[in-house]
Amino acid sequence: MTMFTEEQARAICAKAVSMSKADDCTAQLTGSVTGNIRFARNGVSTSGIVDTADLAVEVAFGKRSGVATINQFDDASLERVVRRAEELARLAPENPEYMPAIGKQSYRASDTFSPSTAAITPDYRAQVAAASIEPCKAGRLVAAGYLEDGQSFTAFANNKGNSGYQRSTGLDYTCTVRTQDGRGSGWVGHNVQDAAAFDAGTDIRTAMRKASASVDAKAIEPGKYTVILEPAAAAGLISFMMNFFDARSADEGRSFLSKKGGGNKIGEQVFGPQVDISTDPWAPGAAVLPWDGDYLPRQKRPIITGGKVQNLEYSRFWAQKQGKQPVAGPGNLLMAGGTKSTAELVRTTERGILVSRTWYIRMVDPQTVLLTGLTRDGTFYIENGEIKYPIKNLRFNESPVIMLNNIDELGKPVRVAGDESSLVMVLPPMRLRDFTFTSLSDAV
Repeated sequence: MTMFTEEQARAICAKAVSMSKADDCTAQLTGSVTGNIRFARNGVSTSGIVDTADLAVEVAFGKRSGVATINQFDDASLERVVRRAEELARLAPENPEYMPAIGKQSYRASDTFSPSTAAITPDYRAQVAAASIEPCKAGRLVAAGYLEDGQSFTAFANNKGNSGYQRSTGLDYTCTVRTQDGRGSGWVGHNVQDAAAFDAGTDIRTAMRKASASVDAKAIEPGKYTVILEPAAAAGLISFMMNFFDARSADEGRSFLSKKGGGNKIGEQVFGPQVDISTDPWAPGAAVLPWDGDYLPRQKRPIITGGKVQNLEYSRFWAQKQGKQPVAGPGNLLMAGGTKSTAELVRTTERGILVSRTWYIRMVDPQTVLLTGLTRDGTFYIENGEIKYPIKNLRFNESPVIMLNNIDELGKPVRVAGDESSLVMVLPPMRLRDFTFTSLSDAV
């Protein structure tokens, strides 16, 4: 079991740092115990537990840096990994953007650990698989899905007196349900920190309804439509956009947030007035580590308020170059919304398209964040507040910047699963005007 206590983890990091003769030395120890179960065609295919821990040591002589890793923690192994990192640093070319190890910081612990998730057993995972498979068997449907749960810790220390330790837990569940003839498909995903907030039996019913309802999909003409994006469908587009909320890319003219003539668009109206996005490492149900990848302390801060850009991420290097204070990268993304569910948004829509999920999203133009991708796993035509019939999947060409200027109404935010971003995201369902579909897709 490699879940080291705070005392154990801090001792290993401190010992490694004390062995270094370099100008800078940072040791980071991470470990995790993750369990999983995978099922397909209404049967379990694989399950397992992965138990791992690694120590990474980064050292620098001036602006020459090197990193080495090891997964053994006796004194001889620690000595070996430190010496290896120093050897690599002496061989490395100078990095003109290297920043010395960060000085002592103050971190406010966030609630990222849940005992109920850490206590998950193989029996629990088997029960989740059974709760997904059995209803599908009874309904003559076919389930395929994956559950992964785990607990982890991160500890670090450097030779400037900075250090930290924190434990985290997480559970991620996805399931695709198909009709036996393969003509209908539904999907559901759930991402939580606390396993007590997850019920596979409830989730699977959503996927089953969409699979059954999406059979005999009709083709419609591509064009601009009012759409309702479920939170999972919006996540992929918005996470792409957030990659550009970096001051350097904006200041250097490589972003939609770049200002003509130089600089960035902090303080400018870029989105519709309904858009409020913030980050908060202590957000209930969406807490994240209180430091970023450069060990900068995260803070609760607005990113977009009333459609105006409020803050961008400033790395230590770029902040120094621009005469600014560093701003840590966010670990979560919290978008404000209303009180309505997706179903309630549907009931107040005269005509439009309900999109359950988006996938295969790719960048077309970084200057406008124009993206292309496909709908999948349940796309439906809405008429007079009702789901009238399923429609064939569509390819879209749309920018989330334009999308967030065409908001008609936002629903109640929920924590999102299924997005490839490392951000924890809490997003509302959203009804949008003039969403652009460019072609049909015959894929289910």
